[in-house]
Amino acid sequence: MDEHISQPMVLVVDDDEAMRDSMCYLFESVNLPCKTFASAHDFLDFCDKRLSGCVLLDLRMPGMGGMELLEHLKAQGIQLPIIVITGHGDVPLAVRAIKQGAFDFIQKPFAAQNLLDRVYAALESIQENELKNRELDSLRSSFDALTSREKEIMELVVTGSPSKVIGMKLGISSKTVDIHRSSIMKKLNVRNIAELVQRRLALQNEK
Repeated sequence: MDEHISQPMVLVVDDDEAMRDSMCYLFESVNLPCKTFASAHDFLDFCDKRLSGCVLLDLRMPGMGGMELLEHLKAQGIQLPIIVITGHGDVPLAVRAIKQGAFDFIQKPFAAQNLLDRVYAALESIQENELKNRELDSLRSSFDALTSREKEIMELVVTGSPSKVIGMKLGISSKTVDIHRSSIMKKLNVRNIAELVQRRLALQNEK
């Protein structure tokens, strides 16, 4: 896959050529890069985990349908915001797609501005996720920098145990616990126990 596709773009997967062309024309008119695919298999041939963008996915396609593609991408760990396109009467299928991880759905026929609003929201979610991932990477590095003793003490601190109780449990003085706790707070750049708990939960929720 070419290097340039790391730039976020709109990826349209629809077997209707006229629909593909009209959507691509719309996105390019507002300077959003767009690429179209006539089938789920064509998209899979192009897609890999480095791909960044929003997918507009028609649920009703011959061969591999939109739901099957959505489930396949989820199984492969490919996380792209996907807006599913549904026809009349397909709302239950769209709800199922949302439960499978789709970002949003839109029903045909749709207004151009409505479609653009949803696509902009999906592209914005990519930036938010990238920022969140960078913050988690930084947080993970900070936790990894703790010594084994500091990690041991931190796990007890976040349960609300006072220094005296932690010291008795670990066979060290409460003053030593306080010294370690101060070091933990400094390394993790937190001001209080509440922030420490929040950062610990953020890593736990990531797993």
